[in-house]
Amino acid sequence: MSDLFILQNQDLLFLGKQNNWVDGRDLGALFKTVHKDEAINQMFEASSKDYKQRIKVVSCAANEKGLPVIDPSIMPEPLPKVGKDLLDTLEQDAAAQASPPLPTESADIH
Repeated sequence: MSDLFILQNQDLLFLGKQNNWVDGRDLGALFKTVHKDEAINQMFEASSKDYKQRIKVVSCAANEKGLPVIDPSIMPEPLPKVGKDLLDTLEQDAAAQASPPLPTESADIH
């Protein structure tokens, strides 16, 4: 099969079809094209919307379904899934940031 071009930012995340940054675990959700000039145009558009992004075009082979075969060495850590993983993370963050309860004062009214 032919090569595909995908976009990756400085955080090792890949550009998705919805112009969001994803971890690349769902290959069908990635922006991909067989035309390098189209990938460069998309890179320019994405970096124009967020000037802090450092985006590069990555060339990779396509599998039998036409999805990119990404080298495991450039894959980021998985992002938390919306749902249970995200809920667990938020609960842990909230517990870590919770301050200890204030001591109660016993008021002696005479």
